[in-house]
Amino acid sequence: MAGYYSSGRRLYRSREGEILGICRGIAEWRDLPVSVVRWTFVLIALFTAVMPVILVYFILGLILPLEPEYRDNGRRRGYRASGKEDIESDFEDLKRRVNRMEDEELDKEKDWENRFRKGR
Repeated sequence: MAGYYSSGRRLYRSREGEILGICRGIAEWRDLPVSVVRWTFVLIALFTAVMPVILVYFILGLILPLEPEYRDNGRRRGYRASGKEDIESDFEDLKRRVNRMEDEELDKEKDWENRFRKGR
């Protein structure tokens, strides 16, 4: 039973959430639709004392860490259904980024070489 409750994922506040990303973070953590989590929160707030539930929500907003930028969750951020032109432009963009990174690394290597040559 313990394996059933352990998903192996950490609970984070989502970067794509509406208010602090708490509900979306819980939904992603437990693989639930975000609308179900939001409606559950609203119903709990309406049928119990509203202020303590809102207070708990904002405390979670302070305690939970923000989702890391590198985290993917099986979805690509900014992914869009694209045609050939979009794929080609994405490829060209990636190629420019890789070339820029390579140039930066080569500049660092040249800098080190120049430092050692000056000392001789």
